[in-house]
Amino acid sequence: MANGAPPPSFPSRKGEGGAEPLLSVKNLRVSFPTHRGRVEVVKGISFSVGKERLGIVGESGSGKSMTGRSILKLIRKPGLVTADRMEFDGIDLLSQSEKQMRSIRGARISMVMQDPKFSLNPVMTVGEQIGEALVTHTRLPRREVNERIWAMLDSVRIDDPKRVAGLYPHEVSGGMGQRVMIAMMLIPEPELLIADEPTSALDVSVQAQVLDIIDDLVTTKGMGLILISHDLGLVSRYCDRILVMNSGVVVEECAAGELENASHPYTRGLLAAMPTINEQRDELPVLDRTQWAGT
Repeated sequence: MANGAPPPSFPSRKGEGGAEPLLSVKNLRVSFPTHRGRVEVVKGISFSVGKERLGIVGESGSGKSMTGRSILKLIRKPGLVTADRMEFDGIDLLSQSEKQMRSIRGARISMVMQDPKFSLNPVMTVGEQIGEALVTHTRLPRREVNERIWAMLDSVRIDDPKRVAGLYPHEVSGGMGQRVMIAMMLIPEPELLIADEPTSALDVSVQAQVLDIIDDLVTTKGMGLILISHDLGLVSRYCDRILVMNSGVVVEECAAGELENASHPYTRGLLAAMPTINEQRDELPVLDRTQWAGT
């Protein structure tokens, strides 16, 4: 799609049972200043999310992470975020002050970042950080907070949660650190979880375990999920619906089960570039960007 051209429009999706979606975004734009003027990294995308699992996929630099951060108003100046509408459960997020957003972040919308090594505080124990997410939004006795922390660590399949709660981030593995992040984001029981490349820093052997944990918790608690990833196979397995982003725009939307029937040249190119276990090709194809230039 050429710069400045309107993005494709997709029908608004409802939540379960025909209810209004949890999150509705219309004409979202994100830009940053450069020596050549402002550059848009998200170019007028529109979508909605109900109590479902929505996958947003695309290459690095496609704008998917900027989209997730925009929802929580985590893009600071000189970045600029505009939208015709960005509404969560009837709340106009665009008009919320920073103080008002603090009551929404974590409590009602949580975000799991890519790498726990850069997201966890190195001078606070695991338990303190998980508890902080709970204490910030609720008033509970210390004993009950501790019990909730241990129960949450157990729910993300960490053995001996009382011992792990007393460890510091450098004392846990990358896979365990990511599970701690998930526990931290889910302990306030939010209604919407944004998971930004939650397995990118993990070994392949533990990626499926972490995603299964997220999937189980989202399903059990009846939450909405936005799973941001570059892995088409991953989102087709764990999501109900997929948005494909390229250069800041949504080029295709489809049901996860129908991904193989995607029609846009960019999506077809991504699918063709995926290796398979019984790969017979001498080399994987390279994306031919001229196929969709200007579309």
